[in-house]
Amino acid sequence: MSEATTDDIYRLWDELADFPVDRPDDAIDHLLARLCRIFDCGNALFAVVVRLPVPPEGDLLDGWRPRVARPLHPTPAVAASVKTRVDKLMKSEADAASIVAVAGNEPFLARLLFEVMPPEWFDGPFYRRHYLEVGHADQLSARCAISDDVRTHLFLYRGPDSPRFTADIKAPFTLAIRGLRWLQYRFVLSHGIHAASAPLTPAERAVLLALLGGKTEKQIAQATGKSRNTVHIHVKSIYYKFGVRNRPALTALWLGQGASGGKSKPAQ
Repeated sequence: MSEATTDDIYRLWDELADFPVDRPDDAIDHLLARLCRIFDCGNALFAVVVRLPVPPEGDLLDGWRPRVARPLHPTPAVAASVKTRVDKLMKSEADAASIVAVAGNEPFLARLLFEVMPPEWFDGPFYRRHYLEVGHADQLSARCAISDDVRTHLFLYRGPDSPRFTADIKAPFTLAIRGLRWLQYRFVLSHGIHAASAPLTPAERAVLLALLGGKTEKQIAQATGKSRNTVHIHVKSIYYKFGVRNRPALTALWLGQGASGGKSKPAQ
């Protein structure tokens, strides 16, 4: 690992630590963009998956289903590919790459695509449709367990004109991502996954991020154009879903101090 790459990783960690808790999406986008620059990639994707409480019998995905899929550059081709893959996974229509991605129970795992997939797979329709046709030829990925039932996946992609990822690249990539579980935890939490008893609506998530940013209910109402009563209803719903009674208890979850952190089932 070169000294320059190590310095880039440390600088990235410092940059991410400066993001306030009410900007989790911006922090993840910054992470993906900087990783692409550090490791010379054309695109990246961050995803969150949750495990069904009772997986269907014979489910090849072991109950894992996507909840969030966020590409750095959602070109029409990439967006269509991601949507198609998510739709199929939600119907338990598993492809070989997804089966490999969810296999095992390691708390952290980094993988090179050409290490885990057989040579014949690269001649098949799935690789052609969801990789080559969207400008991707190779992939480097990391999987991080947030809890027993919630994981994050981060993918870096290179195009057909770029060299393959190698073990020399996987090592610093592993270092970069392994130290950022706290950031991924915050992103997962901001979507009401992991600690909430039910998914957050888009309106509730907007109010949640404003609360984390220190805004009062009056300020949130003014910023969103909603009535104070509507905002208060959202706040009460957020507290209920996260199992807390007030803002300090809610904020404590982002600091890893919440009583429900790590033990509750993810909102499905």
